[in-house]
Amino acid sequence: MDMSFTDDELAFQSEVREFLRDELPSEIVDKVAKGIELGKDEVERWHAILNARGWLAPNWPKSFGGGEWNAVQRHIFDTEAAAANAPRIVPFGLSMLGPVLQKFGSKEQQDHWLPRILDGSDWWCQGYSEPGAGSDLASLKTRAVRDGDHYVVNGQKTWTTLGQHANMIFCLVRTDPDVKQQEGISFLLIDMNTPGIEVRPIILLDGSDEVNEVWFTDVRVPVENLVGEENKGWTYAKYLLTHERANIAGVGFSQAGLAAVKRMARAENHNGKPLIENPHFAARVAQVDIDLRAMATSNLRIISKAAAGGAPGLEASMLKVKGSIIRQEINDLARRVAGPYAMPFASEALEGANDTIPDPLGAGPVAAQYFNNRKLSIFGGSNEIQRGIIAKVTMSGGRA
Repeated sequence: MDMSFTDDELAFQSEVREFLRDELPSEIVDKVAKGIELGKDEVERWHAILNARGWLAPNWPKSFGGGEWNAVQRHIFDTEAAAANAPRIVPFGLSMLGPVLQKFGSKEQQDHWLPRILDGSDWWCQGYSEPGAGSDLASLKTRAVRDGDHYVVNGQKTWTTLGQHANMIFCLVRTDPDVKQQEGISFLLIDMNTPGIEVRPIILLDGSDEVNEVWFTDVRVPVENLVGEENKGWTYAKYLLTHERANIAGVGFSQAGLAAVKRMARAENHNGKPLIENPHFAARVAQVDIDLRAMATSNLRIISKAAAGGAPGLEASMLKVKGSIIRQEINDLARRVAGPYAMPFASEALEGANDTIPDPLGAGPVAAQYFNNRKLSIFGGSNEIQRGIIAKVTMSGGRA
């Protein structure tokens, strides 16, 4: 495979670099570089800048307002954006719900919801996991009972990322408890301002509330907010998860993280020499580099498949597992390079007082990233579950 860029791709890379240099707000760059959590307004500001350029939904068809980029363009943008310390695009509406609506939603749903995702009118969160239904998602208990022109929803969702910012949530709910688990699930779009919804923060190790619990008590949802057919939600859920896992590898962020490790290792001395020259450490860096290059190639193939209308299955599971392993290894390498400079700082210190703490390697966010990214092997379907899927399909000769 020829991995060199064509002249057109090199021109696109230059266009992306120029755009990021001119349009990415410096205050956002500074926060991302220091590992400081962005506020809702800052995320929405970046989304609006991308949308004005037509780059907010590169995976969407142009007929729905997307960029319709090919796999190489996606790869180039993700890589350059991560290197420039651009924030990650919030994926729930754009990369998860959007493709589901485009494939399974009604014309009315597409016309109403898709433009609102692009212009920022709606901030979506994902209502999948429950206390007893994480990787075993089909065992979910949240119920939706039809009552005239509405469904009445009762139950609980958990680990709802950025749910405190959302005004909409797409949910898997059980509409038929008397059939096989996967056959009694439906896919509902729910307004978070509906009476009976309560969002409770889950405070993480670093003091942030990135994730939440969402409780539903007699929440009335219009029937027209059902996506597709009743009790067919498992089909739509699996389609969404393949898109989630294809985007979960985080190739660009791993590349930026590895570059930072190399930078710090050149500056940090070990026995009178730069740490990057230590044979044991250099071998670990080289192995991650090799794995990352291989994953980047696989990511291009999988994105190409999705762009051609397919929904990657086994490949997405493989990407999810390998992507999380690589990012966690990079986090560990960064923590080891930084040594005492990787000590976790109080969240209050990150707002300014931290400037007085010596940090010659620029390693302030290293510890927080290390601890936070332990989640990578769990969310989006745990690595153990994904390995089971891979083994099952492999042993059955490629049949799911």
